[in-house]
Amino acid sequence: MSEPTTEFVQSLDRGLAVIRAFDAEHPELTLAEVARATGLNRASARRFLHTLVELGYVHFDGRLFSLRPKILELGYAYLSSLSLPEVAMPHLERLVERVHESSSVCVLDGDEVVYIARVPTRRIMRIAIAVGTRFPAFATSMGRVLLAGQSDDWLDGYLATAKLSAITPNTIADAKRLRAELLSIRRSGYALVDQELEEGLISLAAPIRDGDGRVIAAVNLSTHASRGSAEQMREQFLEPLRETAAAIEEDLRATGATWRSSR
Repeated sequence: MSEPTTEFVQSLDRGLAVIRAFDAEHPELTLAEVARATGLNRASARRFLHTLVELGYVHFDGRLFSLRPKILELGYAYLSSLSLPEVAMPHLERLVERVHESSSVCVLDGDEVVYIARVPTRRIMRIAIAVGTRFPAFATSMGRVLLAGQSDDWLDGYLATAKLSAITPNTIADAKRLRAELLSIRRSGYALVDQELEEGLISLAAPIRDGDGRVIAAVNLSTHASRGSAEQMREQFLEPLRETAAAIEEDLRATGATWRSSR
């Protein structure tokens, strides 16, 4: 995160931090838990929470706070103005029908990937995935495709500052090894991640490029290790995945659709 400018509104930053305190693992929080998660004192956390209650974004039952559906308005305007998810969805649906595995499209936001389209077949992760879900880019197949698509200078800066950690025993958490893997992905045009984000999860990803050849998104297929090895996944699914990426690119060019990158 860059240093705040003179126009930075700290109260807005704190209010958004209160919203971000809620997630799939913490759908309901007490005042004390919100204060602890955000680093705010209890009085400040209380003011922000009750403001959000008054605005209809948060529900309060007398003890626990939770987000209300109205919170989706904050992201809907952005997502609904983008045509990439709309273009990608029919192709994901056909791919999933063909291979019977879950498929998603992600974009890069800083050092994380953000899901913008998804067609699941079954739940294969402990964490539920939906549009808006974020994961660290370095440990995901789509993230690595997106990282590999960046310039050398951008990648140097990323590798110098990224917080790499061993999420599972298989995770590449060393900057030198990750750089080598990303350069390999550049050459091959795909990424295969074998149980690095979550044990049991194997994922294969390919880039989606705009008309100028820039990598603007990534599409993947994911499966459980019990259904086959990483090599079997590559042999069975790489060609259908690449065909899907090419079809999405063709439709993007035909429709003139664009994606506003936040990098």
